Amino acid sequence: MKPGSRQQFDLIVIGAGPAGEKAAVKAAYFGHKVAIIEKEAHLGGAGIQTGTLPSKTLKETALYFSGKYTRGLYGEAPHQQLDKCVQKFLHRQRYVSKTVEDQLYQNLKIHGVTLFKGRASFLNPHEVQVEGHESTILSARFILIATGSYPFHPSHIPFDQDRILDSDSILRLHRLPHSLCIVGAGVIGCEYATIFAHMGLPVTLINSQKQLLPFLDLHIAHTLVHQMRKDGIQVVLGFDVEKVWIEGEEDDPHGVKVKMSQGDVLEFDMFLYAAGRSGNTKHLKLEHAGVNIGQREQIPVNANYQSNVSHIYAVGDVIGFPSLASTSMDQGRVAVGHMFGITDLDSFSKVLPYGIYTIPEVSMVGLTEEQCKEQGIPYYVGIAHHENLPRGKILGVHDGLMKMIFEKESHTVIGVHIVGPLATEMIHYGLSLIENKRTIYQVIATVFNYPTLHDLYKYASYDALGSLKGFKIKEA
Repeated sequence: MKPGSRQQFDLIVIGAGPAGEKAAVKAAYFGHKVAIIEKEAHLGGAGIQTGTLPSKTLKETALYFSGKYTRGLYGEAPHQQLDKCVQKFLHRQRYVSKTVEDQLYQNLKIHGVTLFKGRASFLNPHEVQVEGHESTILSARFILIATGSYPFHPSHIPFDQDRILDSDSILRLHRLPHSLCIVGAGVIGCEYATIFAHMGLPVTLINSQKQLLPFLDLHIAHTLVHQMRKDGIQVVLGFDVEKVWIEGEEDDPHGVKVKMSQGDVLEFDMFLYAAGRSGNTKHLKLEHAGVNIGQREQIPVNANYQSNVSHIYAVGDVIGFPSLASTSMDQGRVAVGHMFGITDLDSFSKVLPYGIYTIPEVSMVGLTEEQCKEQGIPYYVGIAHHENLPRGKILGVHDGLMKMIFEKESHTVIGVHIVGPLATEMIHYGLSLIENKRTIYQVIATVFNYPTLHDLYKYASYDALGSLKGFKIKEA
């Protein structure tokens, strides 16, 4: 590369997470010259390195060592022992992150995408400088920003990334805590609360609002809270944390002090703040390109994922809601399709499944009861429980349920909500029912393999039909 050289591309992608990778590869697949820039040492962003895959892998680790669904199944305790070894705890997560990152590298290489490592910043609307490549300026007809997000740090929390942690540094633990306080009962906070609790650690989950995960159906949210408390998690709702500080010796298991809004001071070994994230736009120098920034440093975009500067697009967590790896990947594909006139995917379904990888898992698609009431939609409900199904008994599942919501006049499925193992897998049949406007009678007429958890759909439908006609039908 010659000093002072300029490299011209059809597309520059900033950020090599799930959204950036899929966008870059799609553009290259259709014959365009693509560069992708990543500032971190490892590719994959939060999807692979600090968020989606790590937390889901740690959930499986916790299930494995705790024997959640096999405890007592064969008349004996689970044989696996963690012995409080943080290396055992993080082993599988690190393996998964590394192997998926390797696949990402290979995918970029196969499609001929040029990778630049370093921090990107705009020089003007069409040119980007990469830190570490000062002699080279990249320019392109289109630029896609897919820089993701970072954990929000309120000023009253003295993060040291050792005992007072955020959702990124929690993955760099040098030991497992004796006890853990988690502030923020959103998806991340709830997932880590159940993971560490099933590793046998005392966990307290604090949330300023009186309901966790407010987008959930209220019945489902209450079911999850009940299960958390049953599993030993102290769930504190409706209170704020005023102050956090470290006091005493470094190895003091009660050294982290947490002052609550009502005046109580609680003591823990470690503290995790997991309430909110901000868009990764600080170092991009977007003002040089004329790109507007909205709340929480996020980039406002239109339906085609264009910023206010028409040739500069943004996708993924950097644009905010829904901030899901699944939607981010397709946002990248749709954006590339729009910029280059590729018509294979100009939008994706507005009916989105949501998955929360707590223990037990929670997943939903469609409307909640509360939304039905707010919108004035006449509806009726059916519920089925895992423990009443033969498959549930085989798996050793004593908790968990499916709730289905039907529109009263058409009898179509308008909402599916699941708490229990494999909920995030099973929800996709519910997604299909809603998208295709299937009725309760069509669900009942569907034949599933026996025994399977999919029978929850059939028995929830029978329960709903029974409630509609004024009587209950027994499950299984």
